[in-house]
Amino acid sequence: MKVRKAIIPAAGLGTRFLPATKAQPKEMLPIVDKPTIQYIIEEAVASGIEEILIITGRNKKAIEDHFDKSIELEMELERKNKKELLSLVKSISGMVNIHYIRQKEPKGLGHAISCGRCFVGNEPF
Repeated sequence: MKVRKAIIPAAGLGTRFLPATKAQPKEMLPIVDKPTIQYIIEEAVASGIEEILIITGRNKKAIEDHFDKSIELEMELERKNKKELLSLVKSISGMVNIHYIRQKEPKGLGHAISCGRCFVGNEPF
């Protein structure tokens, strides 16, 4: 049976990266020119994953915003004829189908993964 789904736990507080993570989720810290979580998702997609569930927590909206379509930014890039950047921005939001569930309390990694039970059903992940 092919693995089509992945769960990415991203609900932690990032205390080991303080003070860098005080106002920014650790998953959004850049490695060169991309947020860390983008590398993770690109690797999952390259291995055949079709749907991803990201388990988030408080103050993680930046993750959703990063992978969401950004109409205003796309229009501005198009207006300025920045085709390469426009293509890059569009590819981020169209990479894969991403779902989000919020872990309401920090109860650890096992609990975070179990928040995705309904997402995976009986499929391998």
